[in-house]
Formats: sequence, structure tokens, C-alpha cells
Amino acid sequence: MTAMRLISWLLLLVFMQSGVFAARRFRGGRNPQPRRTPPSPTYRDRGDTTESFPLDFTAVEENMDNFMTQVKNLAQSLYPCSAQKLDYDMKLHFLENTSVTCNDGTPAGYYMKESRGSRRWLIFLEGGWYCFNKENCDSRYDTMRRLMSSSKWPQTKTGTGILSPLPEENPHWWNANMVFIPYCSSDVWSGASAKTDHSGYAFMGSLIIQEVVKDLLNKGLDNAKVLLLAGSSAGGTGVLLNVDPVAELLEGLGHPGIQVRGLADSGWFLDNKQYRSTDCHDTISCAPTEAIKRGIKYWGSVVPERCRQVHLGEEWNCFFGYRVFPSIKSPVFVVQWLFDEAQLTVDNIHLTGQPVQEGQWRYIQNLGIELRNTLKDVPALLWLVCYSYWIDVQVKGTSLPRALHCWDRSLQDNSRNNKAPPKGCPVHLIDSCPWPHCNPTCPTIRDQFTGQEMNVIQFLMHMGFDVQKMAQQQGMDPSKLLGMLSSGS
Repeated sequence: MTAMRLISWLLLLVFMQSGVFAARRFRGGRNPQPRRTPPSPTYRDRGDTTESFPLDFTAVEENMDNFMTQVKNLAQSLYPCSAQKLDYDMKLHFLENTSVTCNDGTPAGYYMKESRGSRRWLIFLEGGWYCFNKENCDSRYDTMRRLMSSSKWPQTKTGTGILSPLPEENPHWWNANMVFIPYCSSDVWSGASAKTDHSGYAFMGSLIIQEVVKDLLNKGLDNAKVLLLAGSSAGGTGVLLNVDPVAELLEGLGHPGIQVRGLADSGWFLDNKQYRSTDCHDTISCAPTEAIKRGIKYWGSVVPERCRQVHLGEEWNCFFGYRVFPSIKSPVFVVQWLFDEAQLTVDNIHLTGQPVQEGQWRYIQNLGIELRNTLKDVPALLWLVCYSYWIDVQVKGTSLPRALHCWDRSLQDNSRNNKAPPKGCPVHLIDSCPWPHCNPTCPTIRDQFTGQEMNVIQFLMHMGFDVQKMAQQQGMDPSKLLGMLSSGS
């Protein structure tokens, strides 16, 4: 009996015994029982390398995470035939088409961890700003060469967050085929131009994505049911620019049945007026619209055809979420931080511990209102005040992994012509508290210099906020506000 067949029989037995619990868990019911520590693997004598992993079926009735840990341990002991451990690292592959390169002409590529038997694929686009002329690209190459060259890429990478292979960290995507594409094109994943004497660099971000997809078709993607194109920051904007072209590419190559979806994390930028206008010298000082206008010419960018038709002659509009989103056909889930550091930076608001002036605070508040207004028509959304997030942060009792799972279910139901969203499974979530990191489920922040943990009040002061002035603007007594922040209200 193969390892997979044995696991299947075990799963069937367990779920027959605990169907009531499974149904409650699927509906989002909480488990009132305390967690049990997963049973440790037991080993036979040193002469026998076979490992025994007893499964405690009663644990399933109290904690699904415990059960998944046990199944994972069992799978590791059996696959393949107890000859080796499961390998959780993603391995480096360079593109078969060697003409598609990083900025400096070194080969572009991707990291991949295969999950045999899974028909779900996740491709993640790395972020990391951009450069838009020879001078600031030269500076970027001197200081951030990893984002322009593959010459020192490691042979393996370990996934975290949505790329994690651990079910306790990534409960709904841990067993997908994982692909991570390093960002080495400096063009917000939009370029399609080879290296020239004028530019000094190649800008092939959009071509890199297309070539990765083509290569993956020979590695099992041709049998996929779902492909999630995800990315963060510049990679999040890259998702908005490339999710439809990827779907069109697969359809053109004879794979129309693959459901292509997008997950844009912190890539929803505004083309708003800066708090303080400065000359356009680099990505930090330059206004967002001006930087992109210069960039798309330098990069030889391509944008989605439907968005291009709407903004003929002004294709730079397609780099801003609220302008490109109405033209996107593929389902997209948007995750955005209210106080996005990159947005504040290009708007010349630098939260570095210096006191935030009243005008800056008003600007930040108005920016939040403006951002919120642009997101109101996005059906699948998680809008957060936390500085960092993944599994622990909750908005109205729902974490990001849970929200993505609900979104996945809603898309499955829609494909069956059931338009009603799953009960108790929200996909449009907006944090209601008005200050950075004020959600009590936000993870602990540490001072980057001292390593000490900071509470909400210390974090706000670290960012330069005057808590007393904040209280006055909210019409509250400062001591009451301090009490609320201290208690996590």
C-alpha cells in the first residue's frame, strides 16, 4: 500500500468519526477546548531507521491544527517509502529562454517547491521599488544589486507566510505548488525591453512572468485547476498589471480551464498630490505619477490591453490600483495597509521618530479617507492598520488566511451559479480603528535599534505621533485615549 493510499484511508476513518466537528470547523466555529501538544515521534532502536508516528484521533475533535501536524509527520515518515525527509525548500531554476534576463543581463529565474498531486499553484512576485533613469538605476545597482542581478542568488529559499509549506502557518495553501519569482527587473514587473546602450540595462519584468509560466507548463502547471498570482508592494502592483495577461497566455497556449486569480498585497497606490513637492531626482523624492511617466518610457512597459484602451496615451494610469482595477477580468483579492510606508514615502511623509506636525497628521488622515474611497468597490478586500500581518492579525474576527479561504469558497460557489456568499465567511473587511497598529491583534513591534518590544503608545511615539494632540483631534480626554491604547481597545 503506498504512503498516499494509507494516508487517504486514515483521513477517511478520522472524518467518518468526527463529521460533526469538521462541519462546525468549516463554518468557522471556534474550539472552546485547550490545545493539546502534538504527540512527539517515537523511534525504534538505533538499528531500525523506521519511524512510528501514532495518530491520536481524539485530538481531531478538539483541534484540527493538531491533527494536520500528525498527518504531516506521518507523511514525512512514509514519503517516499521512508527513504528521505520531505524537502520544504524551494529550489532555484533559471529560465529556459536565456534571452529574458535580469537588469544586468544575468539569467532570470524562479524558485519552486513541487507538491505532487496538488492541482493548485501559487506564483509570488517579489517587491522592491524601482528605478526610472540611468543615474538612479546605477545607484540601485551599487546598493541593491540583488534586485538587479541573479549572480548571487542562493540555490534554495524557504517560504514563509503564504509560501510556507507548514499547515499551522499557512492553513489553506500549504500543500500547493509554490513558485517565488525574485524581482530583478526594477520595472514594477512591466518591462519588455532588452539592454541597450542608451538604457544600460534590460527591463523585462512582464516577459519574465510569461516565461516562468511557460516553463511551469512542463512541470505540472498544465494539469492545474487554480493558479494564484500573488505579490507584495511592487509585486502587488505587478499582480494588477499581469493577472489578465497570464490568463490570456494560458488560454492562448490551450489551457483555458486553469482558473487564474490575483492577490495584490500593498500594491494599491494612489496618484495623489504630495504633502510637500520636491524635485524629481529618485524614487523617494519624485511624485508617484512623474516617476511612473518617466519609468514606462525607460522600461518599454506593456500594460493590460483593456486598461491601455481606456487610457490611450496616458498608460501610466494603469499602474495605480483604482484606475486599472475596473478593467481587470480575473478575480483579485486586495490586501492594503492604511498607513502604507511606501505611499507615505513618495508623498514626502517620513515617519522616523521626529514629531509629526499637525498638517502631516491631517494629510495622513485624509490619505486614509481617499484610499478607503478608492477601495469601496473592490469586492474581495482586507484593509488593515497593522504594520505587519499574516496569520495572527484579525479584522472583525477574521484573519487574512481565513479571508482568502472564504474568497476561494465564494469563487467555487460562483462557478456553480450560487451567487450568495458563504455564511460566516466574509471577504470584504475594513479595520475600523484610526491609528497605526491600533488593532489589538496586531503583532508585537520591536524597536529596530534596541530590539525591545513596543506597545501601541510607544510605537505611535516612535513614529512621531503626539498622542495628546491625537486625543484633542478626536474630542477625547488624553488620559482616556492613553487608557484605551494601553488596553488594546
